[in-house]
Amino acid sequence: MKYLKLIRYQNLLMLALMQLLFRYGFLKLQNIPLTLNDWQYSLLVLSTVLIAAGGYVINNIFDQATDSDNKPNQVIVGKSITETNAYNIYLVLTVLGVFIGFYLSNVISKPGFASIFIMIAATLYLYATSLKQMMLIGNVIVALLLSFSVIIIGVFDLFPATNAGNKQLMADLFSILLDYALFAFIINFIREIIKDLEDVNGDYNQGMNTLPIALGINRTSKLVLVLSFIPLALILMYINTYFMTNNLYLTTIYSLLFIVAPFLYFIIKLASAKKSKDFRHLSTILKLVILFGLFSIAIVTYNIQHHA
Repeated sequence: MKYLKLIRYQNLLMLALMQLLFRYGFLKLQNIPLTLNDWQYSLLVLSTVLIAAGGYVINNIFDQATDSDNKPNQVIVGKSITETNAYNIYLVLTVLGVFIGFYLSNVISKPGFASIFIMIAATLYLYATSLKQMMLIGNVIVALLLSFSVIIIGVFDLFPATNAGNKQLMADLFSILLDYALFAFIINFIREIIKDLEDVNGDYNQGMNTLPIALGINRTSKLVLVLSFIPLALILMYINTYFMTNNLYLTTIYSLLFIVAPFLYFIIKLASAKKSKDFRHLSTILKLVILFGLFSIAIVTYNIQHHA
């Protein structure tokens, strides 16, 4: 169990399920050719999960001191797993993930795409070792990496299968993936700041320069509160423009109940949040918003098919 906690298996399961839903609950149901067969796509998911797992391990290694202050009961590296073993696990996970990515890049005759996996792995390492200590830069990087786990589906499954005859359709589908990637980026960016609010004491003791340390908890909370109305407005506009206009009532109801409502709850609770446990609760709410938001692609596809 300690090894599962080390790689944060719940997050990895969510990542894998999300990528499978985009493939089998969306792209597979369109009348288009896809580049990867089922086995190859499973390797793409595995590669993404392995590199992400490696990122969690290296983050745990360099977060030992901070986690001892913020979450003493959840510290794994240095207690139940030695630092040396953690480094070995990180290397195995990352090398395997990059190797699979190299193999898939050659399968689709795009060997240059292997650099994507190397870049992601390198970014995760730099984030854990230095970038996370820089105000907002670490938040942006984590948010970007989650959104790229959606974009990479289009890069490997849609782009190589695009030709003159299906170019417009493929562009439309890729645009949908980008919409979801943008949603994931914005909500996860806010969540990363909320996590900084939760961990402000430990981060301060370790000399980190997060937004709550620079501005204070109250000012940062108010700033996030104001920022939160931007994605809320964008989500409501998206629902009105694409779901309501096309009479996708099931998708509209789902979005209002499982995305908008929890996000409104988040905004209301954020207005009075002051303690670490308050921000931990808010972080969980945003994780659910991201989860339900990304999973809505299956609801959209189902609604379109049955509406048609």
